[in-house]
Formats: sequence, C-alpha cells, structure tokens
Amino acid sequence: MFIRSSNVGYPRIGEKREWKKALESFWNGQINEQQFIETMEHIRLDSIRKQVEKGIDLIPIGDFSLYDHVLDAAFMFGYIPERFQQIDNALEQYFAMARGTNGQHALEMT
Repeated sequence: MFIRSSNVGYPRIGEKREWKKALESFWNGQINEQQFIETMEHIRLDSIRKQVEKGIDLIPIGDFSLYDHVLDAAFMFGYIPERFQQIDNALEQYFAMARGTNGQHALEMT
C-alpha cells in the first residue's frame, strides 16, 4: 500500500522570523524593494525546499503572502479602491491598501 503525505500549509514567517524582519526593514527603508522581493522569494522557496527534503509528497503552493491573504485576493482580482488607483507602483499600492497613506485610510481588514 502506498500512502502519500501532504501538508495543508507551512508557516510563512521563516525559522528565525525572517518574513517579519524583512517586512519591517522594508517599511523602515532599511532595504529597498528589490531586496525585499528577493528576501520574500527566498523565504517562500526555502519553505518549499524544506518540505521536499522532509519527503512531503503534496506540497501546497499559493499559501505565501507578502502581508495578508485577503488583501492578496482583492489585489489579484483588481479590487483597488479609487483612493489608491493613482499609485503607480504595485507594491506601494498593495501596502497603501494594507496600511493606508498620509492622506488615505487603509482598507478595513476584518
């Protein structure tokens, strides 16, 4: 009998909270957008690699988020409130929706 192993999700924060540290460093201006994206990609791929090394057969994908899964869905389907549509940079727009700007309040994430 062959039994396959699966995983319903994997913590996105990293072994030493790398996700949180990268996010805060980006928000504080300590790393730039490129460094942030590369760090997040490394964390995401590292979690997949660890699961492969542990012999998990069915590894979920699409469970990583830069900030919030509900925000990801809204962003993916183009739900960009008018007050954020003037922001040209996608990452800036994403985080403006999450955190607000000096002139605009954030989306309600409840």
